[in-house]
Amino acid sequence: MSQRTAILAEILGFRGWKVTDIFYEDEHGQRFEPLAGYELMANMRLVLRAERRWAARCSGCGTICGHAAHEKLPPRRWRDLPWAGRRVELDASLIRVKCKRCRSNPVEMVAWAEPYQRQTRRLQQHLALEAASMPVMHVAVMHGLGWQTVRQAEGAALARWDATRQAPPLRQVGIDEKWLGRRHHLDHQFVTIVSNLETGEPIWIGPHRKEETVRAWLATLSPEQKAAIQLFSMDMHLPFLNAIYSDKDLAHAAVVHDPFHIMKRAGEALDELRREVFFRAGPDMRRVGRGARWLILRAWERSTEEQQEKVKSLLAYNGTLARAYQIKEELRDVLHAPDRPSMEQGLKRILRRTQARDCKPLRALHDSLRGHWPQIVALGEHHPATGRTEALNNNWETLVRRARGYRDHAYLLLKLRFMTANPIRTRDGVARFLALGLPAPMRQAA
Repeated sequence: MSQRTAILAEILGFRGWKVTDIFYEDEHGQRFEPLAGYELMANMRLVLRAERRWAARCSGCGTICGHAAHEKLPPRRWRDLPWAGRRVELDASLIRVKCKRCRSNPVEMVAWAEPYQRQTRRLQQHLALEAASMPVMHVAVMHGLGWQTVRQAEGAALARWDATRQAPPLRQVGIDEKWLGRRHHLDHQFVTIVSNLETGEPIWIGPHRKEETVRAWLATLSPEQKAAIQLFSMDMHLPFLNAIYSDKDLAHAAVVHDPFHIMKRAGEALDELRREVFFRAGPDMRRVGRGARWLILRAWERSTEEQQEKVKSLLAYNGTLARAYQIKEELRDVLHAPDRPSMEQGLKRILRRTQARDCKPLRALHDSLRGHWPQIVALGEHHPATGRTEALNNNWETLVRRARGYRDHAYLLLKLRFMTANPIRTRDGVARFLALGLPAPMRQAA
């Protein structure tokens, strides 16, 4: 190698390969020789021709196969990271090796790319990091690539990141449904998201929010994985409960309800009473109660002094509404009880205050709390991090809003997992985030 090609081979960093030629091409593939004193046009790309120095390896099992070729292939191109604003491509002529270990004839392993890929790993990593904070279309325009090319490159990089990291143990499971909105062409309106409560990462997405949906996910688990699950956190949707209780391998697992959805039931009862008191009592009362919905539903301690005075004036119009507001605030405190006996005692008090049949909204709340008593009091015993399930919905909305929607839920699941894994909290996590699964040091493939 000349000094120039040796320096370029060192910059590339691919051991076992050498740069034998460097030239420029225009957008039509015509070779161009630069002239002294003239600048190159912006559409010129730099091509580095590489040749193997070491023995070839099998791309399937990594076994050294020597220099004997089963078949010589025509030259191939891989797009690499741009240099000084110039598009760079790697050119190499590969062979099909004779692998005695896996008894096949695959194409030899290259140090810079995965099989069947036409971008280098580091370019895919760069594209995936950019796509993590901007739409894929913007990344495609910045690099002069097609939308589908960036989409596939990002998916390959994220899949490599997910495959090279250690999967966290699944001990606490969160199950929640997500409404897809009005503007989609699927035959279902909801999807079910299964997540790891200890890390906040989604692990599975399935269509619909039926009992069969959860059973389909449970069928993917082994008996050992089911035995390791300690609890399930979910809302008060009965099909989810039925799917868990019908599995004999999960008889040991506790089921708890998300406090957010329990408070949602209390808020619905309070909101119905608000409508009866103000909006169904004539125009005068309607003017008094207009714009007070979120003021009444907001927690008392999160309200300002001015808002608290406004709430007091509204509750003075009706004693039943005031009692429902007190029950709502009392239920909020009960759900933060330190242990199970304290939570049971608080819930019994709330049930006594809501059992009157003359108030239908409070009676509906009473029946709901009583029907889900075991799952509610289990909160005081386990105290799972149920807020991560709702945080996952916020991350979902962020991704969908940024990308103007997704059609591939498997791709969305992978992006959502990378977004919620929070790999940048530690020094090792920062290195893994920037590498996106690239092994360090890189495999000595030739």
